[in-house]
Amino acid sequence: MSPQAAGGRHLVHSHAKEGDIPGTVDLTAKEGDDTAYGQALYPVPAEDPNDPLQWSNTRKSLILLVCSLYSFLSNSALLGPAVYIGIYAQEFGITPNQASNLVSYANLAFGFGSLLLVPSYHKFGRRPVMLLSLVAYCAGLLACSQVTTYDGLMAARVIHAFGSSVCEALPVQLVNDIFFLHERGKRLGYYTVCLCFGSTGPLFAGYMLAGGYSWRLFFYVEFAFACALLILAFFVVEESLYHRSPRPEPIQESSSSQNDEKESMANAVHSENPADPTNVPPRKTFLQTLKFWGVYERDADFFLMIARSFTYFMVPHVLWVITTYGIYIGLGALTFNYTFPLKITAPPYNWSETSSGLIAVASFLGYLLAIPFTTSSDRLAARLTRKNNGIREAEMRLGVMLPVMFLAPAGLIVYGFAAERNLHWVAYFAGVAMCQAGSYFYFTFTLAYAIDSYTANISEMLIAMNLGKQAISFGMGLDLLNWVLQHGYAVMIAGVFCAIVAANNLALIPFMVWGKGVRRFMAATWLARVHRDSVREVATH
Repeated sequence: MSPQAAGGRHLVHSHAKEGDIPGTVDLTAKEGDDTAYGQALYPVPAEDPNDPLQWSNTRKSLILLVCSLYSFLSNSALLGPAVYIGIYAQEFGITPNQASNLVSYANLAFGFGSLLLVPSYHKFGRRPVMLLSLVAYCAGLLACSQVTTYDGLMAARVIHAFGSSVCEALPVQLVNDIFFLHERGKRLGYYTVCLCFGSTGPLFAGYMLAGGYSWRLFFYVEFAFACALLILAFFVVEESLYHRSPRPEPIQESSSSQNDEKESMANAVHSENPADPTNVPPRKTFLQTLKFWGVYERDADFFLMIARSFTYFMVPHVLWVITTYGIYIGLGALTFNYTFPLKITAPPYNWSETSSGLIAVASFLGYLLAIPFTTSSDRLAARLTRKNNGIREAEMRLGVMLPVMFLAPAGLIVYGFAAERNLHWVAYFAGVAMCQAGSYFYFTFTLAYAIDSYTANISEMLIAMNLGKQAISFGMGLDLLNWVLQHGYAVMIAGVFCAIVAANNLALIPFMVWGKGVRRFMAATWLARVHRDSVREVATH
């Protein structure tokens, strides 16, 4: 029977264990195990109420809520000014393509900030890095509201994007830290919802032009919400960096035929077993959880972690996440936010600039349609695990992506031809909603699959993911307007962009068919040995 923490709260217990191949887990429940979907919980938590896996659901949910709100705000601040491209071009005397760089370069900083901030939270703790990043985010937003030159605005944009870049990695890290395997798809889905809803920033930015403070009002409002989030994070986000030692296997009672020496050894082990209720430490007090200093990982090599993160580009599962995010952000979000304001304010539509951000409503509707399927991969994987005698394979969650494999490419076709032929504005909205609904599935479940599939230091994996996806989206967004205006909307969006997204989505088939073989091959490579040697957080991948 599991021990209890001070106050009588039940501590979770499990005998689940990973197989020889990363991503294959034995979830067979034994007597006394806590279960979900009739299967043992994984990772196996320590008999310690301070283990993040043992925290209350309320505490976990509040932490995820704060990180998800951070992701929403930072993404809305990043993409919101896309509706001001025409205004910036007139005010600063630059071309629309140069004005779009205020989004493109901020987007690049948003990704490359992970190169420093992720190793920082691995060495100094999640809590202090998150709080300091929020301070930098607030400072950058305040500067954006005050500057009067293009160069000044560019610098301020880079500062707030760089500061908030940790929100691209931290929610994923915290899901890995504090939630069990069976919850991963659902919790990453909640984070992805907020990440995706951040693309509605242009909607708010457009309507704030009517407030009488020009484009600066948007940054004032973002700054106010960022300060409120900083205060909330200070009281809610507890440090989740925790080193979990493998739980020793229970020792069977000695038979009468065993000698006294073996009995003595068994008794000694039993007396040191951490499952003994007398050895369970007390839960930290609320004031103790507010401490934001004292975590310092001496064994965590800051610069080696940065260097080692680049080796994750050679891991197929990670590479798929990188291309998925990079392509959908670069060819989806940036395409829509760059082109729609220019099209809809010109003939034959002649919408006002305050309405040019309404395309975000289509994004919102697309994500809203996908939200009910947030738990689908967890439920499918649980069902297939039961049929597989309790053995979970990482690929079991991928089947839910099959029905939407061609939804986003079809959306790009609709949008591209709507822009080329000046079709009714409803066609633009339909294309965007289709693309964003499809992207939600790929954002959420490719990420969950990568985390499930590889024995890795999640911090280093996240650096590679963020660097890669932002580099791809930056490269695609840098001259995007020039490409579209030169070659046409149908050729670039409905043709080239659609083909790239479709090729990425079709990678689902090889992973479903040969994914376990890839995992088996990767587990035997020198690369996997390098990555396993760097893992210090036991059984949290």
